Amino acid sequence: MTSRPSRGRRRLAAFAPLLAALAAVALVAAGAVTQARLDAAGFGQYAYGFFVDRYPLFFAAIAYGMARVALLPASAPGWRGWLGALLGLALVLGLSLHPTYGGLVLRTGFSVGSVAFLSGQTMMAAQGLGVAMTAVVFGVAIGLPAVVVSGLPSRGDRWRAIGRGLLRLVTLAFAFALLAAARDLGLSGFPRLPLSGVQAALAGGLVLAAFLPHAVVSYAVVRRIGSRASVETPRASR
Repeated sequence: MTSRPSRGRRRLAAFAPLLAALAAVALVAAGAVTQARLDAAGFGQYAYGFFVDRYPLFFAAIAYGMARVALLPASAPGWRGWLGALLGLALVLGLSLHPTYGGLVLRTGFSVGSVAFLSGQTMMAAQGLGVAMTAVVFGVAIGLPAVVVSGLPSRGDRWRAIGRGLLRLVTLAFAFALLAAARDLGLSGFPRLPLSGVQAALAGGLVLAAFLPHAVVSYAVVRRIGSRASVETPRASR
């Protein structure tokens, strides 16, 4: 009787952020959001700049991260869940939007990639390092609140926890690499022009492809932990 709600909560925590990212794309497309409209609404600092042109779909990553940390109270009822959610929202918004669009998330990756390229690394290696650092900073924003909620892993589970964290980091790096390639893959005009028609469908497809691996890995990891706990609990009760 109790397994169904827990399974539902696991699915919610894993896949609702993906739906939130897709909903953000749909809202931007439906609202015909452009740089001019954002500027007129008083959000000029988030409508123009290098990172807006290079990562036009980064707003979907912000929606994904916000939804992931906002769901922490559902997976851990009580004050720890709410503390994790508040901390997570502050980290995601602060690291993604301060001082402007992209925040330290994109700026760290760009700085590391630039330094690597200037030091003699190939363009591919430099871009890989930059994407990896972007994933690390964003991963801290959504991962640290989860640690606050669930606590540090036990000594016996520490290496498995590190492996799970690295796997999630790889999927985040894939997501940001795909978002960075949006213009090369055909997304053009936005945000100077509104997302509409084929461009809106392409944006939604890129966001889905970018974050689906992270959602699947998150669900698989949490399901495995939950099934292991359900097996060990009866044994411990003996």
